[in-house]
Amino acid sequence: MPFRKDFLWGGATAANQCEGAYNEGGRGLANVDVIPHGAQRWEIVAGNRKMLDFEEGYYYPAKQAIDMYHHYKEDIALFGEMGFKVYRLSIAWTRIFPKGDEEEPNEAGLQFYEDLFRECHKYGIEPLVTITHFDCPIHLIKEYGGWRNRKMIEFYKKLVTVLFNRYKGLVKYWLTFNEINVLLHGSFMGAGICFEPNEDRYQVLYTAAHHELVASAWATKIAHEIDPENKVGCMLNAGTFYPYTCNPKDVFKAQNKNRENYFFVDVQSRGYYPNYALKEFERNNFELPAKEDDLEILRNHTVDFISFSYYSTKTVSADPSVESMNNLMKSVPNPHLKSSEWGWQIDPLGLRITLNELYDRYQKPLFIVENGLGAKDHPDENGYVEDDYRIAYLREHIQAMKDAVELDGVDLMGYTVWGPIDLVSASTGEMSKRYGFIYVDRDDAGNGTLKRTKKKSFGWYKKVIQSNGEIL
Repeated sequence: MPFRKDFLWGGATAANQCEGAYNEGGRGLANVDVIPHGAQRWEIVAGNRKMLDFEEGYYYPAKQAIDMYHHYKEDIALFGEMGFKVYRLSIAWTRIFPKGDEEEPNEAGLQFYEDLFRECHKYGIEPLVTITHFDCPIHLIKEYGGWRNRKMIEFYKKLVTVLFNRYKGLVKYWLTFNEINVLLHGSFMGAGICFEPNEDRYQVLYTAAHHELVASAWATKIAHEIDPENKVGCMLNAGTFYPYTCNPKDVFKAQNKNRENYFFVDVQSRGYYPNYALKEFERNNFELPAKEDDLEILRNHTVDFISFSYYSTKTVSADPSVESMNNLMKSVPNPHLKSSEWGWQIDPLGLRITLNELYDRYQKPLFIVENGLGAKDHPDENGYVEDDYRIAYLREHIQAMKDAVELDGVDLMGYTVWGPIDLVSASTGEMSKRYGFIYVDRDDAGNGTLKRTKKKSFGWYKKVIQSNGEIL
């Protein structure tokens, strides 16, 4: 058997993409609420256009999403029916501290997640909790400028201390920041940063990066002190960068792009800033804003495991005339790969390559916490979707992950499919970019009954879990 007996099979969601109920239970407003669907979405995600409240003429999908806030019992029952061992979900910071800097947490928010975790345990499902999945309270952005401000570390420490105390015994797997490297590309979404005219973006981004890295190390320290059973991981938006050709310039460019991506985990897993980063800081006249015991905290409180999302590899060229696709991280089309309807290239072997790279680099247990296919589904009159394309995608990726474990000796803890239930896409704000095993009746404009229906892939994934990955 390639997978360990206690392999954690399951699915992953994020609060802002599924919960809805943005103004219920005392919840405050967050950056993720005010990112609209439509043409301006990317400008706002990147921090290039300031939108800190709802504006006329825009549709904000996170306001209601798929209303899991009111449907979580039904949804978790379906996950239980599939046989999930783990459910990765995130906590909305503004449910716990509506503004982010209050003295006391919001009891209604704490109770909501406690009820949700107890519901998971009812079905034998371990919660894997992302503390911050792109959430930043709007008040902290207006008042302090988001993660560019060092005060954010204290607000985050207070948040995690409350969570670790309240959910001791209910949650033992934690992730500090979702796709922490995204702050370099989607800065408002990743770190609550709106750029001011003429400011030095490099300084702002790596200052924010330092603050998040220190906050993550503090969270690891506090988690282990409150409950030694806690396991804390970091989370990377992964996918190896390939050189477009064997021209050494392309190879070197790919090496540099991989380092830019691994930079965060290098610090979170090894406990110090790598030399290549220190040299780059020098070239950019950036002085690391390390104070007091920052470097000691980073050194002494590294993560227990490394989790990552994998959708695709990327390809880079040193030749500026080679056209890039405009995804979150720029990539040249790879002529050897097929693409999804949204232009994401499909590369199962790339998952095995990425797993090996990460394991060679860090020698710590790995956890694939996002992998899935966004596609247009066409339900029949009963809401049933025959999604053989999704099954084929997942089958190939699970086989690649199996090869990495069985043939290469990678230590893998688990696998959570992104979007076990249809939810709002983070990149486009669409509902029509569907990932789930469960169809949700809702469209891109927010119409629909929210009725849940099992797709063909639901039964297929159930068998995969039952057989511990033997039956694909």
